[in-house]
Amino acid sequence: MRLLFTPARSMPVSAPTCLAGAPVALPMLRAVLRGLGHSVLRRPHRRVSASGSRGWCNGGGDGEGRPGPRRAQDGRACFTTPIFYVNAAPHIGHLYSALLADALARFSRLRAKPPPGPGPAAPLVRFSTGTDEHGLKIQQAAAAAGLTPSELCDRVSAQFRALFQEAGVSVSDFLRTTEARHRRAVHHFWGVLRARGLLYKGLYEGWYCASDECFLPEAKVTWRPGPDGESRPEALESGHPVCWMKEENYIFRLSQFREPLRQWLQDDPQAVTPEPFRLVVLQWLEEDLPDLSVSRGNSHLYWGLPVPGDPMQTIYVWVDALVNYLTVTGYPDSEHKVWWPTTHHIIGKDILKFHAIYWPALLLGAGMTPPHRIYVHSHWTVHGQKMSKSLGNVVDPWTCLDRFTVDGFRYFLLRQGVPNWDCDYYEKKVVKLLDAELADALGGLLNRCTATSLNPTGIFPEFCPSCFPSVEGVTVAPAKAQPEDYALVRSVSALPLQVENYYENFQIYKALEAVSTCVRQTNSFVQRNAPWKLNRENLADAQWLDTVLHVTLECLRVFGLLLQPVTPALADKLLSRLGIFETERGLRDICFLPRYYGQPCPFEGRRLGPDTGLLFPRLDKSRARLAKVHST
Repeated sequence: MRLLFTPARSMPVSAPTCLAGAPVALPMLRAVLRGLGHSVLRRPHRRVSASGSRGWCNGGGDGEGRPGPRRAQDGRACFTTPIFYVNAAPHIGHLYSALLADALARFSRLRAKPPPGPGPAAPLVRFSTGTDEHGLKIQQAAAAAGLTPSELCDRVSAQFRALFQEAGVSVSDFLRTTEARHRRAVHHFWGVLRARGLLYKGLYEGWYCASDECFLPEAKVTWRPGPDGESRPEALESGHPVCWMKEENYIFRLSQFREPLRQWLQDDPQAVTPEPFRLVVLQWLEEDLPDLSVSRGNSHLYWGLPVPGDPMQTIYVWVDALVNYLTVTGYPDSEHKVWWPTTHHIIGKDILKFHAIYWPALLLGAGMTPPHRIYVHSHWTVHGQKMSKSLGNVVDPWTCLDRFTVDGFRYFLLRQGVPNWDCDYYEKKVVKLLDAELADALGGLLNRCTATSLNPTGIFPEFCPSCFPSVEGVTVAPAKAQPEDYALVRSVSALPLQVENYYENFQIYKALEAVSTCVRQTNSFVQRNAPWKLNRENLADAQWLDTVLHVTLECLRVFGLLLQPVTPALADKLLSRLGIFETERGLRDICFLPRYYGQPCPFEGRRLGPDTGLLFPRLDKSRARLAKVHST
């Protein structure tokens, strides 16, 4: 998607057909927003049980001003990435957006409530991405490449689709804005806004940046010397040239939505997450919020959707692009009423105003509620510098997937990427992280505790309650567990809920950090109890050895389950090695170490899966240390 269109000056030419000059149905807007406020949380979302309320907002207007259905309580959710502009090939920033959404979607699928009754059920989670294929830059890029706009769109859209497929991005819908279903949705949405008196025709003038495809206010324009020494106007933020333009357009009455938008953000503190970005949006709403041009003359912009009933005007590309979020829910058909109230947008911070002011205002104007959540992430730099073609430092995602493996690069981006601030990429950091956490800590733990030297029968060993009693501090023989061992059980028992809370608050990096901490703690547990030093010929030693392995394999099972949204192939390999069936891999009810609590364990005595080698081979071969398999 592109940067925003900030209006400079508009003058009405003709009055709208209804509600001319009057505030826009504010009572209706307040009613819609009241619906949003019934169940929103006033602090960061903390779940209290693995199967409890998800904290959905109520509301969800149907587009006709009527209250919509309550937020789904069965795990239903819809996740979206931005649709990506096809003027250039994809880079790791695009992949990062897609992986964030993919992890959230996978996590939601794994914890969704299974439907009652036999037979296949309709999916409860949708996940969409796609490509934004209209606009002036597409016209220009196609001409420069000697292609038609359609040919350019086909080529670059296929690159995005192929990248996401290679990276394991589990989309259920890949939308292109050139599709007929999207054209229908955009035209219907336009018709609703016009019928509500929110569009009028006017003369629009101001500084226009062709490269950024947006109008800029005077404060966002600066003058700098050009190559000939003459002072020229440029966009303050991007440095691209601007020129003064004046044309007749359709204009949206954005100025009437300042208070409803402010009320929405104040009533739902999680509407825009993380919190610093919500505060930025509230600050923007303290500034002037002029009406917004939503069309361009056909003579200037022909590669786009025409305004219904006015073929001389083209719907401006950002309006076109935003409606994709409705198109993928089935809009304008009734199906969208089920999915829209559960929609979560995952976006980059550069298009925050686009999604947190303009899009909610358009939705409110159409009688609908804003999206359920807008999750915002920051950008990736390379050795501290912004990625740029001119600097030659744009990171090719295909190369990274090949060099670090698909699951390895997925893990790196989601483990190191922090939504609140920009994150830095360099190859040594990737290698160091993956070797330490996936190859050595996790892979070494699995290999060590499934080796035939420690587990010659190849089964999930038995837990001995007398060796590891559930009441800490028992000192009567043959109790073996120490205080640090009980600390491990407490940590891993709390881990699933901890991870779930991090996902709810768009902190996937913290979820992975928590898992990594427990992996290190489990390695310490094994090292401390040294099962390779125990003698299987001695009954007490044999019971404690099997108990140590049982606890460790249970920890590994939990780690494998919780890593599924981020490293699906690696998690599958780990769980398969433990002999965990696919039907036992959901996240809704993880029961860790049931024998410790006096409950039966379905895995005890089960044969482990086949040995398929190292879980994650080390990337840094120069250090000449592969993950060790203890043979003593």
